[in-house]
Amino acid sequence: MLSSKQADVGISCKPTTTALGEMPEAGDKRKAEDDKHKGFGKLILFGEHFVVYKVPALVAAVSDYTACSVKLSAGAGVTTVDDRPAVPGYKVEKKDEGDQATALVLKHMGVDTEKQAVEVKFGGNLTAVSGIGASAAACVSLARAVAEAQGKELTEEEINAAGYEGEKGYHGTPSGIDNTAATYGGCLRFQRTDGDPKFTTKKLKQSVEIVYASTGITASTSKVVGDVRAKKEADEAWFGALLAKYEALVAKGEAALDGADWPALAVLLNENHALCQELTVSCKELDSLVDAARAAGAPGAKMSGTGRGGLMLALTPGAALQDKVAEALKVPPPSPSY
Repeated sequence: MLSSKQADVGISCKPTTTALGEMPEAGDKRKAEDDKHKGFGKLILFGEHFVVYKVPALVAAVSDYTACSVKLSAGAGVTTVDDRPAVPGYKVEKKDEGDQATALVLKHMGVDTEKQAVEVKFGGNLTAVSGIGASAAACVSLARAVAEAQGKELTEEEINAAGYEGEKGYHGTPSGIDNTAATYGGCLRFQRTDGDPKFTTKKLKQSVEIVYASTGITASTSKVVGDVRAKKEADEAWFGALLAKYEALVAKGEAALDGADWPALAVLLNENHALCQELTVSCKELDSLVDAARAAGAPGAKMSGTGRGGLMLALTPGAALQDKVAEALKVPPPSPSY
């Protein structure tokens, strides 16, 4: 797991520090009464977009979370109050998708909103921003809250399934990686299959610090995923070559993560960012943050998530370097030259 620090970058959310090895573990969320309606945020370490095509991805949950409460009563319709912290414009941009996601979770869990009134309230300390898995965190927390309101005891698998249904409102055909991280926490190896996705929780033998920061740009995951798919279909050879590079890279990345080989992990994170650039899902704002983190001493940095906005992360072994990079990212960096 990761120890993270999030940095304040202009209009974006505050830069955050955390550490791989110190984030929520699977099951931790149910150890206290006030934890049971939480869904965690996440950072993708390896696998943006490629994970859609049934290759492995590595993801780590962050300790920040979305919380939800639900009240069921006589009447009809859904009322939603969204008190989550968010970057400017996120809630407006995502409102229609969020309403659809809420409807899908409620339908999946057997709530007929034509015969029952539903009051939903979102909160928590996870800043809603592209790349952090805010939509999945909301869907998972909603599923937990609905189950409580219905008087049901659901398994984690059932919560995860409900979260996946909700993610369809945001992403069309989601990979499943975000809701899985939001449900189980910890570090995960995730892979789609023709059936149920496969995932394993990873226990790291040593923690390492990171910083993550946002561009403040809200991107539509469904649109970006659709664009990548169109590019793939237009040039299968081009995409196949990138996919082969990624498959070799993620295998090395998992070995470096398991072995706590941070210098090797840093190099591989940089290579993954270069692949995202070739895939055309990075952007000048993300590249600027990545360059600024590296200039401040981070040995590895990359975009994380959907891309074309959203988040980046930087590997910063040691608290001193973590603080230095977080401070550097508080100042909007200059645009990269191409």
